[in-house]
Amino acid sequence: MPSLHHLPAPAKLNLFLHVTGRRADGYHLLQSVFVLLDWHDTLHIDTRDDGQLLRHDLNVALPPDDLCLRAARLLQRDSGTPLGCDIRIHKAVPWGAGLGGGSSDAATVLLVLNQLWGLHWPGERLEALALQLGADVPFFVRGLPAWVEGVGEQITPIALPPALLNTPLALLKPPAAIPTSAIFGSPLLKRDTPRATVAAFLAAPMRYGHNDLQEPAQAWRAPFDVAPPDTTVSDGRDVTHALGVMQARFGNSRMTGSGSTVFAWVDGNNPLDSTLSADDVTALAEAGPHGDHWVGRVCRVLPQHPLLDLAPRTAA
Repeated sequence: MPSLHHLPAPAKLNLFLHVTGRRADGYHLLQSVFVLLDWHDTLHIDTRDDGQLLRHDLNVALPPDDLCLRAARLLQRDSGTPLGCDIRIHKAVPWGAGLGGGSSDAATVLLVLNQLWGLHWPGERLEALALQLGADVPFFVRGLPAWVEGVGEQITPIALPPALLNTPLALLKPPAAIPTSAIFGSPLLKRDTPRATVAAFLAAPMRYGHNDLQEPAQAWRAPFDVAPPDTTVSDGRDVTHALGVMQARFGNSRMTGSGSTVFAWVDGNNPLDSTLSADDVTALAEAGPHGDHWVGRVCRVLPQHPLLDLAPRTAA
C-alpha cells in the first residue's frame, strides 16, 4: 500500500493579532497576518486497506482523539473511501504555544491522505473540510502567507517583503501552555481595536503590532495577581518575563496569537546575533521566575508550505 514519510507540519506565527469585535455567538472577530515557520512536526503516513485509522506517537503522548485522527475520519467519511491509514507523528512544536501545531498536523494529514487515497480533491474542497476542524486548519491547507480576518476563516494570500523572508526570528516559549480561551475570556482583553489595513502592515511589517496594547498581550501586562481566567499567577509571570527579556535583548518583542510564545526579529547587523542559537535564546530566560522548561528557537519564515503542491487550487 502507498506511503509517504518525513512529512513536515510547520508552525505558524501571528505577526500581529487585533481583536476588532465580537459576534453574537461569542466568537471574536480578528485581524492578523499568518506566516509559516521552518519549525515543524514530522508525520509518517501509511495506507491501510482495512479502513482503520490509527495514530502512533513517536515521542510525546497525544490525546486519544486528536485533530490528526479527526481530520482522517472526516476525509474518510466525506470521500466514502474504504481505505484507512497509520499516522506516526513526532512532535517538535510545543502545545499551548500559539504556534498552531495541532492544526498544522491535521492539515498535513488532509493534504497527504488526499494523495494516498487517490482522491485528488482541489485545495478549495479540502479547505472547506478543514474549517470543520478549526479556524486555523484552512490556512495550513492553503499553505501561503495570509491576511486573515473574521474568526480566522477569511484567508487572503499576501506577498511578503523579502526582508521578512531573510530576517531570522527568535522565539521563546515559557513553561506555561496557555489555552486560547484563557486570553479571549479575560476581562482585560480589548475587543474594539480599530481595523488594520494591508497597506499599513506592509509599510512597516517587522514593527507592526510592537508594543500595541490593543493586542492580546495586554492581558499579560496586568499585575501578576490579575492573570487571565484558567491560568495561574506563575503563568502570567512567565509570559510577562518572556516579553520583558526579549524586549531587552532584541527591542521588538511581541506575543504570537494568544500566547504563550514570544518572538522578536533578530537584527542581522548586530554582532551578538550573527551566531544566535536556540540555546542562546533559552538562556535569556534563566533568571526568570521558573528557570527550567523554557524552549528557545531561531526560525525563518517560509515562503510557502512544503506540501503546497499536494492540493492545487482550481483555476479561477
